[in-house]
Amino acid sequence: MSHDVCPYWVGFWLASPVRRLLHNPEKILHSFVKTGMTVLDVGAAMGFFSLPLAQMVGPGGKVVCLDVQEKMLQALQKRARKANLLDRIVTHECGSASLGLNTFEGTIDFALAFAVVHEVPDARSFFSELFRAGKPGAQCLVAEPRAHVSARDFEQTLSLAEEAGWRVVDKPRIRISQAALLSKDL
Repeated sequence: MSHDVCPYWVGFWLASPVRRLLHNPEKILHSFVKTGMTVLDVGAAMGFFSLPLAQMVGPGGKVVCLDVQEKMLQALQKRARKANLLDRIVTHECGSASLGLNTFEGTIDFALAFAVVHEVPDARSFFSELFRAGKPGAQCLVAEPRAHVSARDFEQTLSLAEEAGWRVVDKPRIRISQAALLSKDL
């Protein structure tokens, strides 16, 4: 697995409306996210998934947007303000060694880790922190790009998630990606 962080300038492409042709956030996430939820977007970058998530959770919900790059989070805040969604967005800068989710433990209904696990230096710790952040019954959608992560590496990633307490409950189809829906059993 690679541990290089996506450069800031790539964030502009990642947030591009053209990307919706490959990954439509509403289509991918509509069956997992409900009004009033607290959702975690890990590796949120400039908010490609965060802003649609903020619309899905509605005025009573929150989206915790996590990234290691302050510039990405600043751009996300600007885009959220422009979309009139800033009141539903909580940005959180994490370090490379930890997600720093202590203040969110037991509060997350759904977590999204889209094309990010291959960038973290310690996937075991990553999944353990996500597990602690999740409420009982929480779900986590993990998707990794086929171009960067082999099927074997993805299965190893899922094994680390299971070691942390997650259970693989589905493998949804997402274009050019390998994906798994994880659950924190009650």
